[in-house]
Amino acid sequence: MASTKQNVHDIISAAAIASCAIDAGSAPAPESDSTEIVSIHTNMIMAIASEHGIEISNADAADLLQSLSETIKGRQVHLSRQAMAGWLPGIDNANNDSAKTARTEAIGWAANSHFDQTENKD
Repeated sequence: MASTKQNVHDIISAAAIASCAIDAGSAPAPESDSTEIVSIHTNMIMAIASEHGIEISNADAADLLQSLSETIKGRQVHLSRQAMAGWLPGIDNANNDSAKTARTEAIGWAANSHFDQTENKD
């Protein structure tokens, strides 16, 4: 039987892959995929909570997502994607994919840490 950590790893990896798949199929307009990504992240957080034996509502998961996203956004290093995209076609899409994967991973592991702490308080 897989450990909680392995199950959480699998949940986060599946969400990261789904985020990239959405990004690959969306228009190149900024934030054109945000609704789908938020849904993937919210469901990921709910699944991670469940792995810790904690049931949370969709609204609670969305609130936690907003909090985690703001924390992570504040720590991101912003690159000039537009400058690279003009010189090397395809770089912008690859950069978007890697950024969405990294953001999904960061949110997932931050949520895991949150629920780990919540679980250990009880």
